[in-house]
Amino acid sequence: MQLITDNDSLTEACQTFTEHRYITVDTEFLRERTFWPKLCLIQVACPGHEALIDPLAEGLDLTPFYKLLKNSKITKVMHGCRQDIEIFFKETGQIPAPLMDTQVMAMVCGFGDAAGYETLVRRVANEKIDKGSRFTDWAQRPLSDKQLTYALADVTHLRVIFEKLEAQLTENKRLHWVREEMKTLTDKDTYRQLPENAWRRLRMNDKRPHVIGVLMHAAAWREQKAQSQNIPRQRVLKDDTLREIALQGPQSLEALEKLRSFPKGLSRSSQINGLLDAIKRGRKTKKQDLPDLPEQIDNKPGIGPLVDLLKVLLKYKCEKYDVAPKLIANVADLERIASDDDPQVKALKGWRKEIFGNDALKLKNGKIGLACSNGEVTVIDCT
Repeated sequence: MQLITDNDSLTEACQTFTEHRYITVDTEFLRERTFWPKLCLIQVACPGHEALIDPLAEGLDLTPFYKLLKNSKITKVMHGCRQDIEIFFKETGQIPAPLMDTQVMAMVCGFGDAAGYETLVRRVANEKIDKGSRFTDWAQRPLSDKQLTYALADVTHLRVIFEKLEAQLTENKRLHWVREEMKTLTDKDTYRQLPENAWRRLRMNDKRPHVIGVLMHAAAWREQKAQSQNIPRQRVLKDDTLREIALQGPQSLEALEKLRSFPKGLSRSSQINGLLDAIKRGRKTKKQDLPDLPEQIDNKPGIGPLVDLLKVLLKYKCEKYDVAPKLIANVADLERIASDDDPQVKALKGWRKEIFGNDALKLKNGKIGLACSNGEVTVIDCT
């Protein structure tokens, strides 16, 4: 087990990794008290070699590792990797590519909606993970051998899992399904946290321009403060407080302090004038100034029975093709298919349309039906 803390060792290890077609990667980080995740440990492995990289080691330059992530000849294999990618994107402005997420691979291979790493270690690699170091403070130094062994297991077993799932996907000709899913994971817009877009995280039923305007400006103010001070958003203002501010539109410190959810300590802060200015700008928002708002979804009345039939069809298809239902469609997608003449849902695009979407439309239009034969659901032709 190699813990890399100096530049020469890191360069040598990364050179070894470049000699292989794939590497498995994972990270340990902390973010409970910060806005940006604090990278504490990097685990990397390839066939026959593995290493732990200590990003907190004094003087360690991670450039060779980040260069490895950018190497287009090497597939980067991770599991449930959104947060890992978020870290790499913040540090380098780039996203590891090509990329394969074994959680998505497992969903396509019939391991359920969100197969955890421990599940795959047990079912695919036939191994067990010692959970004793799960709640480690990864920023502490030194880390014990037990903690390092636990961390390294996140990439060593991943080699077996990846190779077996890859073989299965190759055999059933579904690798292109996974690559299609990787497009979202490798889209930079997925990881950009722009203050002007922060309001989109908050659900707001009231769509009046001045309400949305205050929400936009106040949420941007909170995002800027959280990022610049590197503290969680909720430490600045809670989501419910932002919604209350948007609805009430207080124009003075006194009005702010009367809000039930407003933190009293903030009113004494030098930052309060910035929030009041944001509210004032938001109140002046006109309808033509608003960005595109999320579409208001109004389902047709009486679609409940059809949605139930679509759920049965989805389960039938997913069992037939051995793929996780969550990867194909959710309830909202089924409601759109049942309600809209031209539903814009991913279930009606690409490989999803081939195995489910086409028949979903046929079921909706009465061209096929569902029946039960010998205790099993079957699809019948109604044309």
